[in-house]
Amino acid sequence: MSMILTIADLKDLARRRVPKMFFDYADSGGWTESTYRANEEDFQKIKFRQRVLVDMSNRSLESTMIGEKVAMPVALAPTGMTGMQHPDGEMLAAQAAEEFGVPFTLSTMSICSIEDVASVTKKPFWFQLYVLRDKDFVLDLIDRAKAAKCSALVLTLDLQILGQRHKDIRNGLSAPPRFTPKHIWQMATRPGWCIGMAGTKRRTFRNIVGHAKGVGDLTSLSSWTTEQFDPHLSWKDVAWIKERWGGKLILKGILDKEDALMAAKTGADAIIVSNHGGRQLDGASSSIAVLEEIADAVGDTIEVHMDGGIRSGQDVLKALCLGAKGTYIGRPFLYGLGALGKDGVTKALEIIRKEMDITLALCGKRLVTDMGKDQLRR
Repeated sequence: MSMILTIADLKDLARRRVPKMFFDYADSGGWTESTYRANEEDFQKIKFRQRVLVDMSNRSLESTMIGEKVAMPVALAPTGMTGMQHPDGEMLAAQAAEEFGVPFTLSTMSICSIEDVASVTKKPFWFQLYVLRDKDFVLDLIDRAKAAKCSALVLTLDLQILGQRHKDIRNGLSAPPRFTPKHIWQMATRPGWCIGMAGTKRRTFRNIVGHAKGVGDLTSLSSWTTEQFDPHLSWKDVAWIKERWGGKLILKGILDKEDALMAAKTGADAIIVSNHGGRQLDGASSSIAVLEEIADAVGDTIEVHMDGGIRSGQDVLKALCLGAKGTYIGRPFLYGLGALGKDGVTKALEIIRKEMDITLALCGKRLVTDMGKDQLRR
């Protein structure tokens, strides 16, 4: 653990411990993956101003996201199939986030269910919702999240139609994996993962199986999920979701100023500037490239968050300087989870915290909430 210094170190270890189909699922983008790469590369173009001879004592990374106190303005993003990176992955990641003092967001397409995560946590977590054709099931998901005392609903807007990810098709991705020679070989070369998976009953989409109509086995689940994403989703749907939920609402998937202005009119509490980790529209802008324009347009009327491409604490600070009040990490915590389980998620958060703290000091600031555009070289 002492020699794991960066998120890239965790990624390398996860690659060796997680079966290829599941590592590739976490580590891939749409089509040519140009937007996936831009999410990371565009952060490198942003430069800090170094300041000297200022008081760097008593630094604090504490902040708030949608009114909730956080140890640092970083949340764990909703990621599908997290429980296939490591057995009981969502439960372990939620525990690590709770102990660290940052929000955890559970995906609709999780392996561990809402109830599973609620059973091992003490503080409220957030739930991410996909709007599906089966509206009774969507309403039931919202009610289950309320029953679990989730403190925010994250409504994803950018997955009406599923973007094509070539690696998933070539790998024959499924949960649980099919027992073909290729898949058996991938799992046989990851014995630690196999032993862990043998010890858990959570190997499929437990938010769906046993809850959605007509989904009682893996064959029907596969066809159901393929058919269920709703291409009719529109701005008018936000109103009935918000009314049914009745709590704090975050809209995820904004990448254009006009859409941000529309989102601000919905009464939601925050938006997430996001391109789905580069997994949807390949060729779209990186999240960080459009963040400033969106924050300038709506930051006074709705809280602005962002995700996509964050691989360090410096990336978090750059996003804050450009107007984000909070950020989300997906792949960094998945790499940690795949590498070392719960301890790996904690390690990812610790790496980001340390990088944030040192960079904050060298930029001449003591409070993370004081970081702004004047800390960047323009």
